Amino acid sequence: MANTFQRARSEEQRAVRRKAILDTTAAMLGEMPVAQVSLNELSRRVGLAKSNVLRYFESREAVLLELLGTASQELLEHLDTALPEAVDADAPVTERADRLAAVMTDAFAERPVLCDLISAQAAVLERNVSTEVAAQYKRSSIAHVFALAQRVRTHVPELDERDAVRFVAAALMVVTAAWPHAHPSPAVLAVYESDPELAVLRLDFATVLRESLEVLLSGLLARAAG
Repeated sequence: MANTFQRARSEEQRAVRRKAILDTTAAMLGEMPVAQVSLNELSRRVGLAKSNVLRYFESREAVLLELLGTASQELLEHLDTALPEAVDADAPVTERADRLAAVMTDAFAERPVLCDLISAQAAVLERNVSTEVAAQYKRSSIAHVFALAQRVRTHVPELDERDAVRFVAAALMVVTAAWPHAHPSPAVLAVYESDPELAVLRLDFATVLRESLEVLLSGLLARAAG
């Protein structure tokens, strides 16, 4: 049942409204891809007129960018536990790098909403926001990249900060490209199922991401050693 709200008259009430909008959008993303999340349906579910939703967020994309920032922070918190458990600090660097690649792959693969948001970021989410919202998101994004790079360096200290940041940036680009290709439209899926020759083009997201991360780390480590 949709919530019904009176107009917020204090900062605390505004915060409650914003959280309701974010929570409702997050629930919708559990049911449908980013492309199907509409402002009309969000308004209906949260119990506010569309014009009132826009009092708290300037657009659908602004809501989704904020959720992307929250999901990125949750990924970092997960890796704070997962990486120390999986990566043996005394193992050879090649083994540590492969374990790091595997843990990061699992972390992304287990978070389809995060991957969907990442894949839509540049092409969709950043196209209908103000410069203020864009700048706020970019600051948050840069902070998350450097925080993830720091976690990479904790377990693979053979990489300097510049190379760790390059690795993280490239990893996000792989997620951006691999996610939609690994989750094609129903028409493309039907083609793959009906024509085995074309099915060779079908990608498995986790496999592509893990292998790409392994190659990226191997290349950066080889260049650093050289």
